[in-house]
Amino acid sequence: MDISRNEQRVLHALAQGGRIALLKNEAGKITGLEFFNREGWLLSDCSLVLFKKLKAKKAIKSSGGQPYRITRRGLELVRSEYDNR
Repeated sequence: MDISRNEQRVLHALAQGGRIALLKNEAGKITGLEFFNREGWLLSDCSLVLFKKLKAKKAIKSSGGQPYRITRRGLELVRSEYDNR
């Protein structure tokens, strides 16, 4: 399954230890998200549409109310790069 260039960028950052935290309103509806790399820097590469695509492909997952992280399926989807640690 091919994934887009933006999905590749997000998955690479997640594979290196990044996370996606969801922002919700009082009713529990998702209003936005925050995408952090492993150093804790806030990145703007991930949108709600991209988040939903990755979740539908089962490339990311949250467990126990924690931020979203990459799954084994996500690691299979991401192409290796020389600078990926």
